Amino acid sequence: MNLNELVDSAREASVDEILRLLANVLDILKKQRNKMNGGGLYYLPSKRNLIVIGDLHGDLQSLSFILKDSGFNNENDYLVFLGDYGDRGLNSAEVYCIILKLKKEFPDRVILLRGNHEFPSELPVYPHDLPVILIEKFGEDGKKIYVELYKLFDYFCNGAIVEGKYILLHGGLPTGTTSLKDIDFAHKNHPKKIYLEEILWSDPRDGIQGYYPSPRGAGRIFGPDVTERVLNLMEVKTLIRSHQPPAEGVMVNHGGKILTISSTKVYGGNAAYLKLGLSEKSKNAYELMKMVYVF
Repeated sequence: MNLNELVDSAREASVDEILRLLANVLDILKKQRNKMNGGGLYYLPSKRNLIVIGDLHGDLQSLSFILKDSGFNNENDYLVFLGDYGDRGLNSAEVYCIILKLKKEFPDRVILLRGNHEFPSELPVYPHDLPVILIEKFGEDGKKIYVELYKLFDYFCNGAIVEGKYILLHGGLPTGTTSLKDIDFAHKNHPKKIYLEEILWSDPRDGIQGYYPSPRGAGRIFGPDVTERVLNLMEVKTLIRSHQPPAEGVMVNHGGKILTISSTKVYGGNAAYLKLGLSEKSKNAYELMKMVYVF
């Protein structure tokens, strides 16, 4: 796949082309979910390369840079997006078009996680600019695109895992979890259980114990004791997540147990992405920082 052509085609995509693309990707996502256990947790292979992209929020320039700079196209590369593809940035339509084209072209090597901006109806986010951006670009047909795009949100993964090494989520760890099944089945247990809400909305905080209601109005703030317990339960070393936009593009919390990556510049800071070999010994967040590309 020619990445320059991919970006150009996303800018010029017609309504009919996007609607066909949405239908194709929805079919792919449904088939993949049926092959998975609970359908919400993607198990990554342990002997490939992993490229991790955080929140994009319609930042087409940063997405284009990452795809080219990371060298994605190698058959050994897996690409995990941590969610929050649209809203905020002016190119949300183009960003969605690119990630969906990538998913269609590389269905088994591109993993799309759900962010809080890919919300279930019970957890709306404000402001939600995406419908307006689609209407501005495509006129009244933008409403049709949004309806079909929203259907995909329920089929994005809750998380991804490299067994014995890393767990990848958009927001935070479910504070009351007792097994990986709580992540795998979070979408099915929502809203009766809070797990999906915490995965999409929660944030870590240093210097506290336990967990508290989040000032975001959804999810929780959780301390290093929660992180240690949950990571030990999942038998992984490090949580890799996004959801927050650190000014430097990357941030470490909880003594090196959590790495936060932001891949957008819409908030005025740096953007970043992570590339690592999954066959290498597991690393904590401080070690992973050395493998993060900041721009």
